[in-house]
Amino acid sequence: MTSGKLTAKEEAVLDEIDEKGVDFLRLQFTDILGVVKNVAVPARQAEKAFTEGIYFDGSSIEGFVRIQESDMRLKPDPDTFAILPWRNTEESAAARMICDVIDTSTGEPFTGDPRYVLKQALDRAKDLGYTVNAAPEPEFFMFEEDEDGRATTTTADVGGYFDVAPKDLASDVRRDIIYGLESMGFEIEASHHEVAEGQYEINFEYDDALSTADNVGTFRTVVRAIAAEHDLHATFMPKPIPRINGSGMHTHLSLMTEDGENAFHDGDDEFDLSETAKSFLAGILEHAPAITAVSNPTVNSYKRLVPGYEAPVYVAWSDRNRSALIRKPAARVPAASRIEARFPDPSCNPYLAFAALIHAGLDGIENDLECPDPVRENIYEFDEAKREEYGIDVLPTNLGEAVDALEEDEVIYDALGEHIGPKFVEAKKQEFGEYLVEVSQWELDQYLETF
Repeated sequence: MTSGKLTAKEEAVLDEIDEKGVDFLRLQFTDILGVVKNVAVPARQAEKAFTEGIYFDGSSIEGFVRIQESDMRLKPDPDTFAILPWRNTEESAAARMICDVIDTSTGEPFTGDPRYVLKQALDRAKDLGYTVNAAPEPEFFMFEEDEDGRATTTTADVGGYFDVAPKDLASDVRRDIIYGLESMGFEIEASHHEVAEGQYEINFEYDDALSTADNVGTFRTVVRAIAAEHDLHATFMPKPIPRINGSGMHTHLSLMTEDGENAFHDGDDEFDLSETAKSFLAGILEHAPAITAVSNPTVNSYKRLVPGYEAPVYVAWSDRNRSALIRKPAARVPAASRIEARFPDPSCNPYLAFAALIHAGLDGIENDLECPDPVRENIYEFDEAKREEYGIDVLPTNLGEAVDALEEDEVIYDALGEHIGPKFVEAKKQEFGEYLVEVSQWELDQYLETF
């Protein structure tokens, strides 16, 4: 199963397919909404996938292409080969590779591929002499299923923050999820019960931003699949239950120089942050309203972004408290100096969200934006007058406002590219419009018999 056209990494993948008895390959990619798609092929097609690519109909994928230009090609990345833990038996195994999407008319990367959009952001950073590292903290809920296998909103346990059994009844499920993730190459740092009942967090190690974005998609897939094996439904919906904490995806970011030094660290600074880091941070604050359309892309996202439930809504930063949009976590060593964007949620497309954050930060560096002073008080306790005194803005309160901010922000809108930008805005305007004409159960309960 080798060919002169193959790279050493591709040949290694073919050897592993033989050794592990892999009979099917899932060639994965992501649509603009962040939904993982795949084309399954027999493993014997692996060499062809590497040398020629696998063709598919792009007109059926959200936001990809029009019907008259539908042929697209998947080019698998051999670095992403992994055995699927829930499809691995003594008799056979299935594996997946994440793919880049190629425009068959030009033979070039498809500009509507979210992975390509992130690569463009990383190329911009490289031109400035940096590589980008990222580490997200995606939270999720697990719910019981009904007798028909449909998801309910009955939580898998009644535990709270850092609880253990018997309150945290899902610890065994999380253990299986962790084993599954580790079998796919994840380095797991920690796992714990989150604040809300039935809510959890599993943290994995820092990596380059592209690998991390790939890992977010894999993480969501593994969590859902293994939860289902336990007759539970895992969801990354930001706010599935009203009046309790929602799920975020706090994202840690740092830049590394060409010689491997952390460009964000300055030991002589009060906050151990370099001027580069402060300008990067200032760029994210400057473009935060537009970024939310990408990092918090659903109607439901803005049910999480409300005061009182630990979600950040105020455009500020702090080195001490978690009420600000961006936090400077304590760093034990210089290499760990980073910033934490606390507003993204796990419903986002990680490629687009990371690209938006990176372009915003790089814009701050290129324009030498001045970083405001940190806010060390609890901003949740500020009234409007005090927020104005401190110059603290508020994030958009709904998806419609966020999309308007995106359209008005050339840096973030352009970061999505000329293909995804308009397609994304169109999809989100339609989503928000559909939401506005719906009548909720709350409205019926509140008004139907009153008026």
